[in-house]
Amino acid sequence: MGSACIKVTKYFLFLFNLLFFILGAVILGFGVWILADKSSFISVLQTSSSSLKVGACIFIGVGAVTMFMGFLGCIGAIKEVRCLLGLYFAFLLLILIVQVAAGALFYFNMGKLKQEMGNIVTNLIQNYKDSHEDRLQEAWDYVQAQVKCCGWVSFYNWTENAELMNRTNITYPCSCEARREEEDSFVVRKGFCEAFDSNRTESGNSPEYWPVYHEGCMKKVQAWLQENVGIILGICVGVAVIELLGMLLSICLCRHVHSEDYSKVPKY
Repeated sequence: MGSACIKVTKYFLFLFNLLFFILGAVILGFGVWILADKSSFISVLQTSSSSLKVGACIFIGVGAVTMFMGFLGCIGAIKEVRCLLGLYFAFLLLILIVQVAAGALFYFNMGKLKQEMGNIVTNLIQNYKDSHEDRLQEAWDYVQAQVKCCGWVSFYNWTENAELMNRTNITYPCSCEARREEEDSFVVRKGFCEAFDSNRTESGNSPEYWPVYHEGCMKKVQAWLQENVGIILGICVGVAVIELLGMLLSICLCRHVHSEDYSKVPKY
């Protein structure tokens, strides 16, 4: 009966570590996505926000170590090597502490991150240059076109751009242009566009005549960020539960492996 329980525990631990390995790869993928994304609001935020870069690096590090420990746990469980099981338990506990610290850091800094977002976008809008190749400008154009919004609080944020407001004709941000549903939404227009109104008599660039979305991007972007951070934290909670189960199973198996046999350790 005892031998059967050990065998069941061993294979359960193997399955948990296999799942653990996969979830570690997902965490690593999120970290790489945050650093590598060049076409969404993350690109704007991670270029200007050091805290997001640090968080992404933590996720990459934890994900990589998690995958390694999952692999180590699989070997320790199948080969019944006590030293590997003990090492697996110790590193698992360390990873769990780091994940809790990283999750708490993200959660308690959400207010600061939202404020930082507003400052970054406001500064970007004020210094936006027409016909200028810039990765941050392109990312913000993509956000406005895809989310169907204009400015941060409202489209009036663009009146703080001196180059735009010095135009004598009706000129507006191209990516803000209000489009019909049947129009191609995958083509993102950049820079400033001119609109001609034959019924207009006065000169100057008045925002009331801009054919743009009037709603700002603040609420939509913050909701998007909240949703994605929630997904990341949810995955971390799932990994933490698997880690606790893995620690419990590794201790149970380690207690029943009485003799150390290093010949079971695979040699390469």
